[in-house]
Amino acid sequence: MFDKVGRILCAAVTATLVLNASAQAADPIKIGVIAEAQSVAGASIPQAVQLAADEINAKGGVDGRMIQVVTYDDKSSAADAVRAFQRAVSEDKVQLVIASYISEVVLALMPWAARLKTPLITPGAASNEISVNVHKDYARNKYTFHGYLTSHALAQAVCDSAKETLVGLLKAKSAAIMSEDAAWTRPLDAAYEECLPKAGLKVVEHVRFSPDTGDFTPIYNKIEAAKPDLIVTGIAHVGVQPTVQWQNQQVPIAMTGISGQATSSTFWANTNGGTQGVLFDSVALPDVALTEKTIPFTQTFTKRFGGAPSYAGYMAYDATYYTAEAVKWAGSTEADKLIEALEKTDYTGTVGRITFYGKDETFTHSIQYGPGLMTSVLGQWQSGKQVAIWPANVATGKIVLPPAVKPAVQ
Repeated sequence: MFDKVGRILCAAVTATLVLNASAQAADPIKIGVIAEAQSVAGASIPQAVQLAADEINAKGGVDGRMIQVVTYDDKSSAADAVRAFQRAVSEDKVQLVIASYISEVVLALMPWAARLKTPLITPGAASNEISVNVHKDYARNKYTFHGYLTSHALAQAVCDSAKETLVGLLKAKSAAIMSEDAAWTRPLDAAYEECLPKAGLKVVEHVRFSPDTGDFTPIYNKIEAAKPDLIVTGIAHVGVQPTVQWQNQQVPIAMTGISGQATSSTFWANTNGGTQGVLFDSVALPDVALTEKTIPFTQTFTKRFGGAPSYAGYMAYDATYYTAEAVKWAGSTEADKLIEALEKTDYTGTVGRITFYGKDETFTHSIQYGPGLMTSVLGQWQSGKQVAIWPANVATGKIVLPPAVKPAVQ
């Protein structure tokens, strides 16, 4: 009698465990997305994450678990982003957050990722301080991943492209740095000052301006007086106004560097064609097959949302996929296990091969930059299209200088 009862009890316990395991397996993987929904660069973030989630779910999810995306608009405000993060974790029970292209926002979220022990990935913020903070206090800040290139790496990318194209082909010898005053541009400008001379470009002027600047005429007059061959930018929060005025004022100096808004397919319309001839470094471009995934993603994104993604869209899409791989590898969404899995990321996405620097390296949890890893593409706006100029193996066209800009004299 006892054996019979024991067998029944044992069967009941086993059935309960199986049911609980099945229920847990069916629980969704909840990803919170905090972004600047109304901005040129930020709008692509929630769109790209949702697209990736839909693709993964259509193939059965992650070990049978569907990805559920919960989005929040931070209105480009660090305070709003913090409130969204708190709500995402405490009320909506997300297990990971993909957030923002603004460095100040991500830096404000880092302490909350640590406090609430919730993994945080930024697909677009650049400030060195993000990954340096992880390196300095790994035990506390290990929850943050810098899912984009650091400002230091971005500057190196600009210098690499400038050396081979603008110095090598156009014979440029000097440059003026023009950057918005923001957290991400301070280390960017410092790196420019270091790597531009190594690329063959003497820095003859350096202007930092408020993102609230309405008239760039005095700035361009100052730069013209220094007679540089290039203007090297560090802009993301602004873009339309300095670009339109550069065109309208017929500034006779080629413009290149980092222009976050110029990476978006809507920038031509936003500037009413004022971006004609502007050069910019980006992680990817719509018609450039950096990997076998780049063009299919761009085409699907464009068909669904009416325009190609900004740089942050590429990064957010890839972040969703390598997060799914990390969950599968870890067999869990428990924070510490997920972090351990994310640290082992070796994923070829739309922008190249994505791996993270380790905790013993200065830029801990930032994406590694270099040949065979993630690099960049030098693009130029030509007649309403983004044309790839560099590197040579993916180039879709050649530099076309605006009428006001002449090649440097040898």
